[in-house]
Amino acid sequence: MKSRIKQHISITKKEWNGLVVLVILIAGVLAAPYGYRLFRKDNTINFKDFDKAAAQLSSVEKNGNESDSDPGTDVKIASPIMFPFDPNVLTVSQWKLLGLSGRQANVILHYRTKGGHFYTKEDVKKIYAITSDDYKRIEPYINIPEGNKGYKKAKPGAVIELNGADSAKLTALEGIGPSFAVRIIRYRNRLGGFINKEQLKEIYGIDSLEYVGIKNHVSININKVKKININTISFDQLRIFPYLNYKQVNAIVQYRVQHGKYNSIADLRNIVLLDEGILRKIEPYLAFK
Repeated sequence: MKSRIKQHISITKKEWNGLVVLVILIAGVLAAPYGYRLFRKDNTINFKDFDKAAAQLSSVEKNGNESDSDPGTDVKIASPIMFPFDPNVLTVSQWKLLGLSGRQANVILHYRTKGGHFYTKEDVKKIYAITSDDYKRIEPYINIPEGNKGYKKAKPGAVIELNGADSAKLTALEGIGPSFAVRIIRYRNRLGGFINKEQLKEIYGIDSLEYVGIKNHVSININKVKKININTISFDQLRIFPYLNYKQVNAIVQYRVQHGKYNSIADLRNIVLLDEGILRKIEPYLAFK
């Protein structure tokens, strides 16, 4: 009986060696996390330093009476806290925690409000308010998610035709973000198309400075302009045309009802509410059929 039991529980030298190796492997797997923690320190935020920096920031804002909507000052906190961030969503206060001044943070916020977007780390470096030292300090922590990278910028020297471009092509222009692209397309649809580049300055948010930056990178194909048949267009359809107000649109429609079809721009001069300035602006868009 004892010999049978001994026969069942006995193991060969080869089996014993295998068992030893298995035990060593199990022990190694169990010890691995502890060894990883011992030899590698995670890049975590020191909350004591974070609280200290937050207190400094609170003191600066209290003494300077500064908020996200104020122009800001050149004061910076003494101990910046570095953390991974997306420059497209950061608030003024969070920029300050990274060691930027209120003035620098507001320049960035203004850039984003105007439709600016950061597609790469290098785009942050292009902000004039960011010094080389500032960029060197924050660059390792810039993290732009794949979904936030937006459209690729056009190659240097590339020219985009305004009357046929979609939002993706417009966003490829330097300084034109998604919101500006949408505004351009909406205004283009109201007009029927652009007849000159200067009309871009009529779009909210595109000032002379913005215009100078993009005028050499766009072109106009007048043949793509959709003209208005002034003899058939309805009041509601003509109302969206940006160069005419409610009273002028009503006068044009009523004159047509009373006197018949328009034959040329000369007939529109009979309407008192339309001066020469207005007529010059709308003439390229009119068709007399």
